[in-house]
Amino acid sequence: MAKEFSRSQRVAQEMQKEIAIILQREIKDPRIGMATVSGVEISRDLAYAKVYVTFLNVLAENHDPDQMTNGIKALQDAAGYIRTLLGKAMRLRVVPELTFVYDNSLVEGMRMSNLVTNVVNNDAERRCASGDDEEA
Repeated sequence: MAKEFSRSQRVAQEMQKEIAIILQREIKDPRIGMATVSGVEISRDLAYAKVYVTFLNVLAENHDPDQMTNGIKALQDAAGYIRTLLGKAMRLRVVPELTFVYDNSLVEGMRMSNLVTNVVNNDAERRCASGDDEEA
């Protein structure tokens, strides 16, 4: 019977949950605001982890790059503290070195959805306008 998930994938999923809890309950930096952990990529030797985050307040305020940069910098500054709390929450021999990366896939998805909606609305308007001309 083959393994469905590798150990690194299972550890990454657990890290994602634990980091989300830590960001929600322990980190009080106002630059971070409402951060959501959208994914974690971990190296095979479990020494390095990329943590993908999005900021809900940045999404609400139409994607402000300065606020996003400040949030990532605040997370990088708090990476040691987060790593310490993560080590207490998870029983690992080596707690991975954390690197925080902004995940813009949610913003891109919203942008593409808006583009598709606009095209569909424009197409519907053209059909109505051309339908009115044919009837007259």
